[in-house]
Amino acid sequence: MPTSSRRAFLAAGLGAAAAARLALADNSSDLPALTLKQASERIRSKKVSPVELTEACLDRIKTYNPKIDAWITVIREGALAQARALEKEQAAGRLRGPLHGIPIGLKDNIETAGVRTTAGSKTLAGNIPAEDAEVTRRLKAAGAIVIGKCNMHIFASGATSAVSYYGPVRNPWNLELIAGGSSGGSAAAVAMDNCYAALGTDTGGSIRTPSAMCGVVGFKPTYGRVSIRGIVPLTWSLDHCGPIARTVEDAAMVLQVIAGYDRLDLQSIDYAVPDYSAGIGAPVSQFRIGIPPMFYDGLEDEVAHAMEDAIALLNKLTKGSQEVQMPSILDTGAGSEGTVYREALGSGFVGGETAGGGAGGGGGGGSSRAVDYIREWRNLRLVRRTVDDEVFRKQNVDFLITPTIRELPWTIEEELGRAANARARNPKPGNTRSLDDYGLPTITLPCGFSKAGLPIGLQISGPNLAETNVLALAYAYQQATDWHTRQPPLQPDAKVPVLSKAAASQTGEALNR
Repeated sequence: MPTSSRRAFLAAGLGAAAAARLALADNSSDLPALTLKQASERIRSKKVSPVELTEACLDRIKTYNPKIDAWITVIREGALAQARALEKEQAAGRLRGPLHGIPIGLKDNIETAGVRTTAGSKTLAGNIPAEDAEVTRRLKAAGAIVIGKCNMHIFASGATSAVSYYGPVRNPWNLELIAGGSSGGSAAAVAMDNCYAALGTDTGGSIRTPSAMCGVVGFKPTYGRVSIRGIVPLTWSLDHCGPIARTVEDAAMVLQVIAGYDRLDLQSIDYAVPDYSAGIGAPVSQFRIGIPPMFYDGLEDEVAHAMEDAIALLNKLTKGSQEVQMPSILDTGAGSEGTVYREALGSGFVGGETAGGGAGGGGGGGSSRAVDYIREWRNLRLVRRTVDDEVFRKQNVDFLITPTIRELPWTIEEELGRAANARARNPKPGNTRSLDDYGLPTITLPCGFSKAGLPIGLQISGPNLAETNVLALAYAYQQATDWHTRQPPLQPDAKVPVLSKAAASQTGEALNR
């Protein structure tokens, strides 16, 4: 339906006042630049329709996906059909909630009924699930429009998103560089205004690493707070699912919908879901922040300088900071779990597709002895049960403040060259993976840029189930800075760097499609 016809259709159902508001709608080319909250407000006030938002995002994907390779599958017709149905509900005054009519991306290890879910692999290239993952179901029920499936590191087993059967995800700030992983496509898509938010998964940093490298907000909630049922697993004991968005407010809005108990998910925790947006704008002056020195070892100079400035500002916003010590993490990888899913694939599994993994992105490998697995599992449960007491209560702090990653992104060519020799590089260990072990709610948001214009991420962590407070401090920091407002300089006519044959061979036949 043409835009003018849609406006007439909506006006007929909404009356003269609504017709006047529709005349004030944003130019369609500007719609993708709205934050999720802004888009939601325009849907609610009927200044714009779900179809207009969806078409604007689809146009943006068509322009920029050939540059960044953030999407494996674009659900164009399905998204438009969903948008048209939601537009009718909007016209009738029936909104399902703040996500009504909002285009959202899903990492391609999150199952979607009737739409392929590949986990970035050749093995699952023809996998079409019969049912939605629980998070997919919740998003659709809330009126979100699933616009496509985002590219990712194969089986979520690495921290770069360069090793994918569907080609490497490219960093929107510099196409020669990695976007981070394993949820690189989700972060790049959000950074380039292809959708208003996306879901990622995080086993060793896979939401936070690409969010930091792409200059957006990524939130890993408390372990078990969001269902992982229907998500291709890497390591169940460490797998998390959470939102990637442009602002802290947007992340809170998505988390509100996907959080909650799922009795069919053995990892799910049964606690009431608070109003996450209540943390937005809440006072933070009473909070104390902890600085764990172990997270600051080996920082690149530009990351160190950005963190110094960020901590100085946070000290002004709160009661101040102090050094804290973290509990030791010994053998909590539960690495054997990743083999269970691969064994279930049987003869259909394409060997070698988890190349390029490591501590920064996941932890799908590991011991196969039952006794080792049981020991790892017990250690993991113990550290999660005691971390709140050992860190926050005994040391009298409310948050941990750390760099998200310790170094700036490197080139895709370098990464794929390493993968070709089974020497894949990952971000320096410690700043993301350990927080999956602890299971703590952790958000990353931009805190500066390098001299070359690359974003740098600040990580804020709180006690278990303290998402609302984490959001409050993250929002206070966001409001005191302008880092989150900066946009990648990528232009529609940008040339995509050509990979060497050796590097291209690591990305699968689809690179030449």
